[in-house]
Amino acid sequence: MSKSIPIRLTLISFFFVLAMVLFLPSTPISKDLPSFWRNNVPKINLGLDLQGGMHLVLQVDTEKAVANHTQRLASSISSLLIEKKAAITSVKASGVSDISIAYTGTDTKDIEKLMDSNYQIFKKTRGAGSEIIYTLIDGEIERIKEWSVSQALETIRNRIDKFGVAEPHIQRQGINEIIVQLPGLKDTERAIALIGKTAVLEFKLVDETGDVKKAAEENITPEGDELLYQRGTDKETGIVKQTPYLLKKQTLITGDSLTDARVAIDSQFNEPYVSITFDSEGARQFEKITAESVGKRLAIILDGNVYSAPNIQERIGGGRAMITGRFTHEEASDLAIVLRAGALPAPVNIIQNVTVGPSLGQDSIEAGVKACIIGGILVLLFMMFYYKFAGVIADFAVVLNISMLLGAMAWFNATLTLPGIAGIILTIGMGVDSNVLIFERIKEELRLGKTPRSAVDAGYDRAWWTVIDSHVTTLITAAVLFQFGSGPIKGFAVSLSLGILINLFTALVGTKVIFDMMHQRRRVERVSI
Repeated sequence: MSKSIPIRLTLISFFFVLAMVLFLPSTPISKDLPSFWRNNVPKINLGLDLQGGMHLVLQVDTEKAVANHTQRLASSISSLLIEKKAAITSVKASGVSDISIAYTGTDTKDIEKLMDSNYQIFKKTRGAGSEIIYTLIDGEIERIKEWSVSQALETIRNRIDKFGVAEPHIQRQGINEIIVQLPGLKDTERAIALIGKTAVLEFKLVDETGDVKKAAEENITPEGDELLYQRGTDKETGIVKQTPYLLKKQTLITGDSLTDARVAIDSQFNEPYVSITFDSEGARQFEKITAESVGKRLAIILDGNVYSAPNIQERIGGGRAMITGRFTHEEASDLAIVLRAGALPAPVNIIQNVTVGPSLGQDSIEAGVKACIIGGILVLLFMMFYYKFAGVIADFAVVLNISMLLGAMAWFNATLTLPGIAGIILTIGMGVDSNVLIFERIKEELRLGKTPRSAVDAGYDRAWWTVIDSHVTTLITAAVLFQFGSGPIKGFAVSLSLGILINLFTALVGTKVIFDMMHQRRRVERVSI
């Protein structure tokens, strides 16, 4: 017996057993497997088209991102000009990308010089009376828009990762759109609320001296104040209650300083709240704010909604604070997730929301499995009928190929989609095609009068490069599909790529070893082919 035959048989047996170990936990019989096997082996995930879920198309409001950035720059410019003792009365953001600087006196050279040396991203556009207008340059506007979409993509990905959805598909589409696909998700409203929350966290002092009732009724606020509301829904009646707060406009500290946010339980009222932790700089600021504002109320605001406005009893050191608001555990958990993942740089608008029902997914699975079974059986019967015993060997290779392919997909925790099932069927076809090429070459050698062993060896040698060429070219195509495709197309590329690599092994090693064993054990007079 050739020394290589035991090695090849060992390899085939090892890969087959390994494939079964990996694949079985992804099948319906997984519940009958031992728990250590079922719980520790990665499983094949089903894509959105097979198990249902949610498909969202989000549009990032890039104009708002530019406006927010301009607003922050206005504050920064104001601080600089005041520090340099420039003769100004105010610095305000106006429009989307304009900043208006109101000055006193007649000479604006100092202001212009400071702006030119520190804010080259602005250009002076116009001015009337005692105002100078600066506008962001086009390059900076485009940079902010591009950054806002990239940052929104990353923030949404972080939120979904923390939310715990398996195999989400999140990618950018076009200039300012983001596609989000969440397979298997059932609580779509919760997911939409989690994804769409801008999560801008701010801390502001409550203006205790202002008349909040008058401000709410007449919608007129004192200079330097703003009117915000605490909105809450009564869990029994469902009525939304709004409590107005008159707040100082100045933001004392923002969520940018957070390092952690977690759900905790209030020991007194047994209600969940969100415990937040600041970084070292944020902790220092927070301690300073609370030390200077003892006895005052500090409002905690998220996306313009006041969550709570507790009274500051004493200086708070250690960089920790809490957000209360009569949350359910899910609400507190989602709030902690968005705070940990960070704020969106701009609001996102849902322009498409498609929920794929599980019944459609089940129909697709059943149709795909049925197509696989019927197609596979027909191919196996044809091979046995046309190539006789050699056809049985080819059928063995096909079964080995499918088993190892499914095991490999489980190992890589791959997602099986409907196009992925098509990729498996295509792989079966390519596996059969490889054996047909080899068998036809063997037939030609037999017709030339060669002995069975010589004909088999020559058939494999002659078909070798043809099989390699066809598989490599298909593999290149699959790689391109994976690189530039999305969602189900990638699923197709993954199953096809794995199938091709495994097919080369089963077609050139799996079947050849059986022919070699036949010729080693006894003298074969003819090949049943």
